Amino acid sequence: MKIKIITLIIIGLLGLLTSCAQLNLHPMDMAQAVQTAKTRADHEALAKYYEDAAKETQAKLQEHQKMYEEYEAHRQYYGRRGLDMDAMCRALIHFYGQATEKNMEMAESHRKMAAEAK
Repeated sequence: MKIKIITLIIIGLLGLLTSCAQLNLHPMDMAQAVQTAKTRADHEALAKYYEDAAKETQAKLQEHQKMYEEYEAHRQYYGRRGLDMDAMCRALIHFYGQATEKNMEMAESHRKMAAEAK
């Protein structure tokens, strides 16, 4: 009985903490920052932001590639669930690959704008 009560309290506290978590992953309003960027410094700051984002997505890409290799090497241990993990990893590898590419394109674009700015 005590275990059930403690479990319910823990679940309740975890739910409370989860609901209070900040979900804003981008501390600045990117749409506004891109629209108001006019100077070389503005564009360089945006380029750095996108390069940092690309580094983060590249790290996640590599992490999921390692997981995928692990699933491939030990496929027999995962059974049916392994197929789900395999598909999820491949989807995330694709997603993070595209995100890295797009972030680098944005960084390059802002580097060019910075070079052209006064």
